[in-house]
Amino acid sequence: MGKSARERDLPDNEAKAVARMLRVSPQKLNLVAQLIRGKKVASALADLEFSRKRIAKDVRKCLESAIANAENNHELDVDELVVAEATVGKALVIKRFTPRGRGKVGRIFKPFSHLTIVVREVEAEAKA
Repeated sequence: MGKSARERDLPDNEAKAVARMLRVSPQKLNLVAQLIRGKKVASALADLEFSRKRIAKDVRKCLESAIANAENNHELDVDELVVAEATVGKALVIKRFTPRGRGKVGRIFKPFSHLTIVVREVEAEAKA
């Protein structure tokens, strides 16, 4: 029997990829996500390649996954893809404690975040 296929959330000209439980705070991840929003895919990949942020490698991996999903699952043209959305979500936060002076304790938060990248195929403008 198996499950019945559910309706697609996205339009036919879009594809997405999700990276969950990235070990970085959402605020830091959003700085890298801002870097690629609205750009063509080739330009976004180049920006991530040469970014000095540690998490840029994971963002690049997620973007490449979204591109592969668009190409293989939805038959979209890779050269016409644009990063339509790059949303960052908050995941769990691990709490740790470290000893401080005079018998006190300092809290350390180790946040995780989720990243969702949606790529959209845009038609090339007709040049007359």
